[in-house]
Amino acid sequence: MMSGRMVGRTAGLAALLGAASLFASAAPTGPAATQAAPVSAQEVPVFTATVVARFPHDRGAFTQGLIWRDGALYESVGQEGRSEVRRVRLEDGRVLARAAIPADQFGEGLAASGGELISLTWHEGIAHRWDARTLKRRGTFRYAGEGWGLAGDGRSLALSDGTPTLRFLDPANFAERRRVSVTLRGRPLRDLNELEWFDGAIYANVWHTPYLVRIDPATGTVTALVDLSSLAREVGATDAEAVANGIAWDPAKRRLFVTGKLWPTLFEVKLEPRRAG
Repeated sequence: MMSGRMVGRTAGLAALLGAASLFASAAPTGPAATQAAPVSAQEVPVFTATVVARFPHDRGAFTQGLIWRDGALYESVGQEGRSEVRRVRLEDGRVLARAAIPADQFGEGLAASGGELISLTWHEGIAHRWDARTLKRRGTFRYAGEGWGLAGDGRSLALSDGTPTLRFLDPANFAERRRVSVTLRGRPLRDLNELEWFDGAIYANVWHTPYLVRIDPATGTVTALVDLSSLAREVGATDAEAVANGIAWDPAKRRLFVTGKLWPTLFEVKLEPRRAG
């Protein structure tokens, strides 16, 4: 999102629940620890993101959407007059191809569907359809409200819009199929930003916080938190809008990538339970 959006409306995790109570529960262990599982309102495990590898990232990219497809990263970047969809080489961060979003539109989330990429816009209610191979525009969809994050599981697309609601859309025509309210310990959680869907769960950046939340797509319940604060400290961003935003999953090699707006680094991470104490 852009800096003009009021920071005061952000329900940051610490402000929402209180920093002490947020991390009160013990984290699980074992190989299934990062898989989605139902939890009670008092059992929200916390994971840390341990760095596996670091890769260059365009420090001028206002990252709004990030996915892995066909051996490359695809990224949508925002800001009016600078928004575009890119194909990016992982190893050196080089932009291999790019397609401009109309200059009067603010680019947002990005997802793959079949042979296409679909990118959102913030205020305009327009989703652009791109050929995944050529990045040529194929058409548009319309939707109501704002567009923030977008992710798919091959059958439907989940859209976030700044509210606690996730809308689930038909990828063929963008018609709404259903919606859920996202809750953390029984309380609505807003400002869900970039989304990724893998291993049966939706992961979301929470705007202006260094956290991901893992969401059960059936119920909207937050089933885990992921702390990215060590990565945010490492990049040393000074711009207030240079927040964590960008999640991509490589299913073939089971690699998880995260980055942020205006961050110079893209991280491959593994999720590990936070140790008590």
